[in-house]
Amino acid sequence: MGIAKIPAVIWLLGAVLALGVSISPAQGAKTRHHDFFIKESNYTRLCKERTVLTVNGQFPGPTIYSRKGDLVIVNVYNQGDKNITIHWHGVDQPRNPWSDGPEYITQCPIRPGGNFTYRVILSEEEGTLWWHAHSDFDRTTIHGAIVIHPKLGTTFPFKKPHKEIPVILGEWWKADVNHLLEEAERTGGEINISDANTINGQPGDLFPCSKASTYKIPVQHGKTYLLRIINAGLSNDLFFAIAGHNLTVVGTDGHYTKPFTVKHIMIAPGQTMDALLEANRADGGRYYMAARTFASNPNIEVNNSTATAIVEYMNDTPARGPPAFPANLPGVNDIDSATAYTAQLRSLSSKDHPVDVPRQVDERMLVTIAVNVLPCPPNETCGGPAGNRFAASLNNVSFTNPSVDILGAYYRSVHGVFEADFPNKPPFFFNFTDVDNDPIERWATKRGTKVKVVEYGTVVEVVFQDTSILGAENHPMHLHGYTFYVVGRGFGNFDEQKDPATYNMVDPPHQNTVSVPKAGWAAIRFRAINPGVWFMHCHFGRHVVWGMNTVFIVKDGKAPEAKMLPPPQNMPTC
Repeated sequence: MGIAKIPAVIWLLGAVLALGVSISPAQGAKTRHHDFFIKESNYTRLCKERTVLTVNGQFPGPTIYSRKGDLVIVNVYNQGDKNITIHWHGVDQPRNPWSDGPEYITQCPIRPGGNFTYRVILSEEEGTLWWHAHSDFDRTTIHGAIVIHPKLGTTFPFKKPHKEIPVILGEWWKADVNHLLEEAERTGGEINISDANTINGQPGDLFPCSKASTYKIPVQHGKTYLLRIINAGLSNDLFFAIAGHNLTVVGTDGHYTKPFTVKHIMIAPGQTMDALLEANRADGGRYYMAARTFASNPNIEVNNSTATAIVEYMNDTPARGPPAFPANLPGVNDIDSATAYTAQLRSLSSKDHPVDVPRQVDERMLVTIAVNVLPCPPNETCGGPAGNRFAASLNNVSFTNPSVDILGAYYRSVHGVFEADFPNKPPFFFNFTDVDNDPIERWATKRGTKVKVVEYGTVVEVVFQDTSILGAENHPMHLHGYTFYVVGRGFGNFDEQKDPATYNMVDPPHQNTVSVPKAGWAAIRFRAINPGVWFMHCHFGRHVVWGMNTVFIVKDGKAPEAKMLPPPQNMPTC
C-alpha cells in the first residue's frame, strides 16, 4: 500500500465507524485505483507545438474501465502550474458531493504541488461517461472516457461487440485557451473560437500538417464495433457520421436506449452516445468518420470545421486509396436534422433496465436561459455588445463563484457565502422566443450566488426555456449528482396548460445533459434523493464563465442512508 493511499483508508474506516455505513463497492463489484498526474506536455497540432496540461502526459487522457457498482479511487497529483479540479461527468456520486469536483462549488481547487483523492462511487450507471477538469478552460486537454461494463453475470442488452472504441470529440486552439479566457474576462468580450474540431485528439487530414497523425480505426468485415462517443468540446454541438455505414444508437449518458438506426448523430457538449457500427462492406475500403459543428445561432462566430478519422477494413488485402466522405453529414445550420435525431432518444425500459418516471411533481421550476450584459465599469473600454461586458444567466441571475466552496460552507453552516433564494420562475415574462424582437432593455442581468434548496425526496420538474436575448440557440444543460428523465421538449414558449399533455411518461431518455432546443424548451424530472450540493449549468464553456449556472442543495433525509457522507480529511483549502 502506497503512502498516498493511507489517509484514504483511514477516512473510509472512520466513515464506517462514525456512521455505520460504508462506501465500499456494491456486492460483486470492485475497488479500482488510478493515479492521475497533472503535468505539462508538448503536443503539435496544425503545424504548431503547444505546451498543454494533460493527465499522465496523455491527450486525450487515460480511459477508466469499470463495472456497474464499482468504487473508483483516483489520486490526483497536481504537478502543473495552476489550480485544478476533476469532475466525473454523469456519475451520480450518491451521498458523496465531496468528490464531484467543480471548483468553488464542492471543493477548493487542488493547488500546484498538492494532491487530492477522489472517491468515484458508481451506482446505477452503465455505459459511457467521462471525466474532465472543472476549472477554467482546462477541460480542453484534461479529459478522458469512463467505460462502465455490466456487472459480472450480466451482459449488454444487445449482441456483444467484437471491440469497444472510445471516440472523444473535442477542439484545439493554436493559442493557450486559458490566456484567451483571461483576456476575455479582462475586456468583457467574446472568447476566441477554436481552430479545429478533433477526433481522439486529432483534427484529421483535412487540416494542414495533420495527415500522418489522423486517427485510424481498423475493422474486419462481418464484425460489430461499439463506439463510445463523447463530446468533450468546449463550444460546439457536433454532427457525427461514418461514410458508407449506418450507426445503431444503444445508449446515452450511461443508460441504455431503445436501439434505433441512423445515418448520423447529433451530440451536445457533455453528452455521450453509444453506437454500434456494423463493418458490413463486403468490398472493404476506407471511410471517413467525420465530426462537423452544428451551429444553432447564426449570429455568433463558430469554428465551422470538420474533423475526420478513418475507418479501414483490414481483411486479406488492407484497404488503400482515398477514404469516402459521409454524404449524409448535415450542414452546419441544419436544425431540422438535429431535432429529428434528438426526438428518437428513448429509454430501453426493459425488465433488467426499467424506468421510474415520477408522476406527481412537488416543485415546478421554469428556468429561462439567456446571454446578457453587465455594464462596463467607469473609465474602462469593454468588448461586449454596445460597449458592455458579456454575461449569462438563469432566471436573470448571473451566477458568481464565491471565494470558498459552497459545499463546505453549507456543511459547516458558514453564512455569507451563498443566498438560498434562487427563483422558481423568471422575474418578468415576455415572448421569450421572438427572435425578431430583442430590445436592449432586456439585455441586462444581475450577479449573485443564489442556490435552490429542496427537501430530501422532493420530485422536481425543471422546464428550461431558451430566450432570444442576444440570440436564441441550443443549450446543453447539465445537472451534477442526478440522472434525470427528459419528459418533454418543444419549440416556442412553454405552455404550462397544454404542453405537459405531450410529455413522454413511458420511456423518456435518462440523461445528465439535455440539449435545450433553440427558441424552445425542455422539461426534466428527478427525485431529490441524493443529498448534497450539486451544480447545474450550461456545458458551453463561455456560458459557464459568464454565469449561466446555479446550484441545487438537497437536504439530508431522516434515515442514515439518506444523509451526506462526512468530508474526507484531505479536502483542499482555499
